[in-house]
Amino acid sequence: MRALRNPVAALALAGIAAMASAAAVAGATVTYTDAQKFADMPFSPVERERVLDSLSKHFAELGKLLPPGQELKVTVTDIDLAGRIDYSRRSANDIRIMRGMADWPRMELHYSLEEGGKVLRSGDARLSDMNYLENARLSTANDELRYEKQMLDNWFSKTFDVKVRGARPSRG
Repeated sequence: MRALRNPVAALALAGIAAMASAAAVAGATVTYTDAQKFADMPFSPVERERVLDSLSKHFAELGKLLPPGQELKVTVTDIDLAGRIDYSRRSANDIRIMRGMADWPRMELHYSLEEGGKVLRSGDARLSDMNYLENARLSTANDELRYEKQMLDNWFSKTFDVKVRGARPSRG
């Protein structure tokens, strides 16, 4: 405790802490363009916000897998969630029915991978998983966005050559 009373030692300790927190902040930044106009989102603003928050947290977890100093910036321009809302069973929460037909998850986004202010890679991506019911991990069975997150894991692993737990190897 005596070293903390020394202003020079306290300043050095603060500098080390700041560097450590900067590395922890690096990872992923996500923005959503006109989320209320997305192809398929929950009707309720509260539910829509919950979906976007969950996806943002997932992007942040993926960003932690990048090498130190790299940051992924993502702008999501459209989302079509897996399944379809069953309007005949309307309640406080939307009920989604998964049939495995033309109801697979889709997402459109622009991404930029940066390091030290320099763009390492950028592009537009149109993600989809037609086999979403077959590809989902059993370990995420309680996550209502498991199909979308699996699709993101597969894209992230393939695009950035980063091992993501549970990502399916690319074919082709």
